[in-house]
Amino acid sequence: MKRNNIEQEKIRNVAIIAHVDHGKTTLVDQLFKQSGMFRDNEQVDERLMDSMDLERERGITISSKNGSFAFDGHWINIIDTPGHADFGGQVERVLNMADAALLLVDAQEGPMPQTYFVLKKALAVGLPIIVIINKIDKPNARPDWVVGQVFDLFVKLDAPDDILDFPVIYASAKDGYAVTDIGEQASSMAPLMEAIVSHVPPPSGDSAAPLQLQVSSIDYSSFLGRLGIGKITSGTLSVGQAVVLADQTGALVPAVISKVYRFEGNRKTAIVHAALGEIVAVAGMDSVAIGDTYTAQENPCPCPPVSIDPPTISVNIVPNDSPFAGKEGTFVTSRHIVDRLHRETLADVALVVEELKEGVGFKVSGRGELHLAILIEKMRREGYEFQVSRPQVVLKQQGGSTLEPYEELTIDVDEEYLGAVMEGLGLRKGRLIDMKQGNGQARLKYKIPTRGLIGYRSEFMSCTRGMGVMNYVFLKYGPYVGKIRHRRNGVLVSKSTCMTVAYALFNLQARGKLFYGPGIEVYEGQIIGENNRDHDLVVNPAKGKKLTNMRAAGSDENVILTPPLIMSLEECISYINDDELVEITPKNIRLRKCRHGAILMSTPLQNAA
Repeated sequence: MKRNNIEQEKIRNVAIIAHVDHGKTTLVDQLFKQSGMFRDNEQVDERLMDSMDLERERGITISSKNGSFAFDGHWINIIDTPGHADFGGQVERVLNMADAALLLVDAQEGPMPQTYFVLKKALAVGLPIIVIINKIDKPNARPDWVVGQVFDLFVKLDAPDDILDFPVIYASAKDGYAVTDIGEQASSMAPLMEAIVSHVPPPSGDSAAPLQLQVSSIDYSSFLGRLGIGKITSGTLSVGQAVVLADQTGALVPAVISKVYRFEGNRKTAIVHAALGEIVAVAGMDSVAIGDTYTAQENPCPCPPVSIDPPTISVNIVPNDSPFAGKEGTFVTSRHIVDRLHRETLADVALVVEELKEGVGFKVSGRGELHLAILIEKMRREGYEFQVSRPQVVLKQQGGSTLEPYEELTIDVDEEYLGAVMEGLGLRKGRLIDMKQGNGQARLKYKIPTRGLIGYRSEFMSCTRGMGVMNYVFLKYGPYVGKIRHRRNGVLVSKSTCMTVAYALFNLQARGKLFYGPGIEVYEGQIIGENNRDHDLVVNPAKGKKLTNMRAAGSDENVILTPPLIMSLEECISYINDDELVEITPKNIRLRKCRHGAILMSTPLQNAA
């Protein structure tokens, strides 16, 4: 739909917030399809708003997206937000574009840790809430119980009375219907659209006042450079308008608006003029960053800085100095790496980059393992080559004592696996604060140091046979609990640069789990497997069978190798110890024994014959 002017009273700006996998992106798909923005014969992809390759591969939303549709003469702007706790910074910075929030809750699971987090952020900025009980088509759905749990959550967060009286919509985003009463006959998403129009207030502000648009998100155009996305909270905006850009330091930089885009569906459409309350993408200043404000030259009115929760976990990213350095990557120097990292911080305000005080490299801090792993994977796919250290939590000093971050961990698991889960969390300094059991299932709630969760997911999936579900959200900083041992086993380290041989690997299988099969080139100090015992072991993966001119029936058995253990990027990063590094290249992910560029053998390494 092509529009040049939209009345302020006809605009509705809503953010969709929820726990991960509760159906936000699928719901947006249905709203777009049923609003009539696509032709009947038009091929429409699923999860329209998940435009990144990584989002489609992993099935999660990583960065917030903007879209819109028309309904009953109104223009509804939708802000789709991530549901994973590691991308909470995305939620915090885009809520100031919304005038209300749609809170999605799974009709079976009920409120989860991230539900608490996103609702707390929405209430902090005073947004009215429409509660959507999604997935009511599930066989085990219990919508009435979920509504009660949601109400208790509002009360726990001290929601004011006007917000506490929230409207409830029941929906199945997968099947494309919504109802205001669970017993109604369902046919479309129209009841939800009507609820948005009637319960979401139009944007407030004075269109005659000086311009004010705070950048809440960043997009990029190969022709125009960086685009600042935000809501016009004061005044109006036009192409060719002379403005100033107020950055986070308070500096005012003159600029001219070269392009203005409105979101129509999941696409951007160029317009000449944007009115108060609209969410638009603006081109005109290539150095624009999140939190900056486009404002009037004659009477600048910058918005307050964006408030973001601090990072809780960090890794060191250093140039690759392994024997295979420079063979597979395009961007390999520290200058390449720092430029790319600083470019990421312009779009991700929850990310902090600092130069290392000792040695060459950079300390990169974020919200969690997944947050940092997504950045590393993006860099790898873009042709960067580097090394990553073991994750460390960000500690604080207060009143002479050391504080560390804690998470609230929620686990859903079959009762038969309870003992193994509780034993593992006990070793990681987790403290059980609540447990509920029923129908053979148990829900555990733990308070656990962030350090205790590093590398725990793979252990958890192993001990629950892949049947458990774990979710966590940042809780607070608390007392430092001392050393937590995360890996009980040592590793198998190659003694030389060579090509792996099946005969050697066959004999090493008894020593532990192997990470590689035959015919793979490895180097001295590279980790090729996990030792069965708690010490590291230097091995020769190229040792061949001694040949003689004698032949004996039955002595030449076939070599049968167990398939190697293949770990994901996140698993590799959380697996290593402090004296180990993950080597990242566009083609390979390797583990190695290394510190400050020197091959280390931590604890006295034993040699395997």
